[in-house]
Amino acid sequence: MTALTLATLDDLDRLLPLVTAFHAEAGIAQDDAGRRAALEPLLTGSPHGVIYLAGPRRAPIGYAALSFGWSLEFGGLDAILDEIYIRPGVRGRGIGSELLTALPKALAGHGLKAIHLEVSRSDEKARKLYQRLHFTPRDDYILMSRKL
Repeated sequence: MTALTLATLDDLDRLLPLVTAFHAEAGIAQDDAGRRAALEPLLTGSPHGVIYLAGPRRAPIGYAALSFGWSLEFGGLDAILDEIYIRPGVRGRGIGSELLTALPKALAGHGLKAIHLEVSRSDEKARKLYQRLHFTPRDDYILMSRKL
């Protein structure tokens, strides 16, 4: 099992290169100052979300960032898996599956009722992985966003 550790502010300098790499792959335009500003509250105990490191804390191989919300439909606390990233050199070894199996177990004990995620309709490989891990598509719904 790959170690899963709740990230703290002490992990920022190890986490930032992973987030930068994910943003580069995903085409997310954000500078380091913006990334730091987004990460720091989650690393200092914000009730709005958490970040977990995958692998050894001193040299993490990935991370998962979750944002918390409240759902009447799901009966309470829910989370959006905002980002999940595994270094390219270690992909394909089941680490992402381990991470997505461990997260619900860890968070259900804290009252979490559901985890949601976003996946590209064209990313068949990721969709199959998520479905294998019991994430179900909600075909009647689409995610819509408005940037403020």
